[in-house]
Amino acid sequence: MLCSTPFYWLFGDILSSSTLLFLPNLRRLNLVDNWFSGSLIPSEFGRFKSLTHLNLSDSGFSGQISVEISQLSSLVSLDLSKNGFLIKAPVWKRVIGNLTQLRVLILDTTNMSSIRPNSLMNLSSSLTTLSLRSCDLRGKLENNILNLPSIQTLDLSYNWLLIEAPVWKSVIGNLTQLRELHLDYTNMSSIKPNFLMNLSSSLTTLSLSYCDLRGKLENNILCLPSIQTLDLTGLSRRMFTREFLNSIDNLKSLKHLALRSCNFTGSIPAWPGILTKLTYLDLLDNNFSGLLLSSLFNWLNLSTLDLGYNQLVCPLPSHVSGLNLIFLSLRSNFLNGTLPSWLFNMPSLESLYLDRNQFVGEIGEFKYNSLKYLDLDYNKLHGSIPRSVSRLANLTWLSLSSNNLSIMLGSEMFSKLKNLRYLDLSNNSVSINNNAAYALPNLQYLKLAYSNISEFPIFLRLSTHLQSLDLSNKKIYGRVPRWLGDVGKNSLFYVNLCDDLLQGPFPTLKFSNLQFIFFSNNNLTGEIPSLICNAIYLQVLDLSHNNLSGMNPKCLANSTTLSVLDLRMSSTHGNILAIFVKRNNFRNINLNGNQLEGPLPQSLVNCTDLDVLDLGNNKINGAFPYWLGSLQKLQVLVIRSNRFQGCIGNPKTKFPFPNLRIIDISNNQFNGPLPITYFEYLKAMMNVDESGVARPYMGASYYQDSLNIMMKGQYIETERVLTILTSIDFSNNSFGGEMPKIIGRFKSLKGLNFSYNNLIGYIPSSIGNLTNLEWLDLSFNKLSEEIPSQLADLTSLEVLKQSHNQLTGPIHLGNQFNTFNNDSYTENLGLCGFPLSKTYDNHKAKQQPPPILQQDENLEHENGFCWQAVSIGYACGTIFGMFMGYLMFKIGKPKCLVRMVKLEQHIMLRRLKKNAHKRGGRR
Repeated sequence: MLCSTPFYWLFGDILSSSTLLFLPNLRRLNLVDNWFSGSLIPSEFGRFKSLTHLNLSDSGFSGQISVEISQLSSLVSLDLSKNGFLIKAPVWKRVIGNLTQLRVLILDTTNMSSIRPNSLMNLSSSLTTLSLRSCDLRGKLENNILNLPSIQTLDLSYNWLLIEAPVWKSVIGNLTQLRELHLDYTNMSSIKPNFLMNLSSSLTTLSLSYCDLRGKLENNILCLPSIQTLDLTGLSRRMFTREFLNSIDNLKSLKHLALRSCNFTGSIPAWPGILTKLTYLDLLDNNFSGLLLSSLFNWLNLSTLDLGYNQLVCPLPSHVSGLNLIFLSLRSNFLNGTLPSWLFNMPSLESLYLDRNQFVGEIGEFKYNSLKYLDLDYNKLHGSIPRSVSRLANLTWLSLSSNNLSIMLGSEMFSKLKNLRYLDLSNNSVSINNNAAYALPNLQYLKLAYSNISEFPIFLRLSTHLQSLDLSNKKIYGRVPRWLGDVGKNSLFYVNLCDDLLQGPFPTLKFSNLQFIFFSNNNLTGEIPSLICNAIYLQVLDLSHNNLSGMNPKCLANSTTLSVLDLRMSSTHGNILAIFVKRNNFRNINLNGNQLEGPLPQSLVNCTDLDVLDLGNNKINGAFPYWLGSLQKLQVLVIRSNRFQGCIGNPKTKFPFPNLRIIDISNNQFNGPLPITYFEYLKAMMNVDESGVARPYMGASYYQDSLNIMMKGQYIETERVLTILTSIDFSNNSFGGEMPKIIGRFKSLKGLNFSYNNLIGYIPSSIGNLTNLEWLDLSFNKLSEEIPSQLADLTSLEVLKQSHNQLTGPIHLGNQFNTFNNDSYTENLGLCGFPLSKTYDNHKAKQQPPPILQQDENLEHENGFCWQAVSIGYACGTIFGMFMGYLMFKIGKPKCLVRMVKLEQHIMLRRLKKNAHKRGGRR
């Protein structure tokens, strides 16, 4: 007797009174893809003494595996995969030990973390199929574990903590009947590739993707005359030789070949014509370069060809015949030319991905209607969408963004695409006919960003399944229509209306499922509605650059899902959100440029995942928030232009701000010495290996962090923030004392601003170690002595400001110092040299004053003075000088007077030298 009820026809618990349990002669039971509410396998299953096949895959059972299954001694096939079972060692031993007739055992995605590999010795020797995929199996495989002489299919994939010991070589050698071997995502770092030489000659499938196998793959390793499927995805390029790659054409029976993400270089091997049985070829994400060989399209049996994300160059071949592709991807290459006609004349083609290339011309007319996925994004195509698109009744994905197409949305063409779920026409010229009666009832994703539309598409009113809507456009003007609030009311999770010209109150939406709200750069007014508290799944709220009013809803701080809260420049006021709950998910809080006031809440320490905190340009007061130092992930802290005050004392936490890279506390009322103790812990600013940075910009895939930051002397609003950007801005406060020498350790620092303070002493020569420094502003302080010569070695320095200090001595030349103008040094009376008008001659300064007052008749007559008059002047000057010297020593050498005397002396010497030069020229 057979009982089969697959595919979600049954749900709930199986009751003990169920008629199913009273079928004593049942031989096969298939309950796959039902839902039994996470209940246990009924113990009554032990009654089925004649049962030979039991399939409970993906049926919603959970808990511990039932011991009663061990009573099914006649069982030949058991599939318990995709359930929430926890399999414990004692139960495993009892169950498996009694199933002596078992030939097929599938336990994929069950929890076997407590099972040790030596428990596999209890398996039936008649087992032909063993699949333990993604079971969290752990430990070492010894050489006597898999004593399975009849095994034909073995799948241990996705068990990363399962360590294949060196004896794996002898294990494989014993599996003489093996036909399929799957070891994807396992840890084989200790295994040498030569174990492959012991594989059974009858092997048809070998899958080793991302298994961390190391060593060289030699030409003769794969002696597999029967191999049909070979997957070496993700293995290191260092494993492969060009000879090995070429030797693949010895595998005459090969049908499925996957070598994606192996970093291959050079041209694609000339396999066509040799691997005549190949149906699947995946070379995605390599570095293959050169021309795209036309012979690649001569495989008559080929159904899948993926050459995406390589560096292939040239047009597509103009003529191809007999091609029966179902899937074709050439995305992200450097292909050019027009789209050949054969692309539109393959009757079996279902997926066509040609995006991110350099194709030009128009899109041809489709001669077939099997297409389901069409992606031509980021090319240089022009013209309109071909009329034949309306015949593609199976089309579910249409993406044409970032071309030069002219598209009428609302024409009869779109009204026939009833199965369309994804539509992206962004960055084209799109017009909308809102008078046409049409709908896209199954549409889930609509992207019309920057497509020149000026109104909301009215067909959206009937898109009840819409999940994502992007109308960021810079053209849509006026109020958001009320009917938009009902669009996708049970499904909409993403809405983007950024960069439009929207006016009026905040739109009324159904917030129940919304996760991402982007309304920035509009002219919305009024308060943020309290209904936003109903958005219990909200992750990103970006309302920046609007004219909102009122206070921010307190519920925003109570969210445990919100990751980004961007309300900068939104005109809100009141106290800052007070209570941030524990275990929240905040990563970015940006409230810059509002009217927030009061103290900073210490509950911000609950935001343990915080990367960015920008509270600049408000009216927040209080002492420096030292307790923020406990936020281990904080990278950006901006509290500039507020009303913070007082001295910044020593840290109150151990190792404060370990990942801080940008700190801006400028334009406050801080005083006292610079917080040198904090500087000792800013490790992220000291050494950053730019070559090892995984992501170039801060943020996540759903939101790119942006900041308004002082860079090179002016405030710049960056749309994205480089992860290598590091800067310190303590300007416009009342800090005193000397600059810390430790600043020279911040070798990754890009910008340093201590201007408009009361710093004294000298500029530390250690600043010369800041080889990445691009801007340095020390202006408007009381710094003295000479400019360190080491600063001239800073080849990255673009902006230097040292004006309005008390610096002395020469200005050094060389490198970037030759590019700075007079404004960098003004109001330092003791400075001289280029670019200032004052010169400095170190050699002559050490000599006696030059004999410029010779008895020269020409000079006397020219100036109207004789030597007697000059002598009288010198005598008076000497007396005056002695008096002033006494006065300066008596009252403490007033610096202003010293500067005045030095300046007068310097001017007089220059005039006399100039006159002497003129006299010499006349002679």
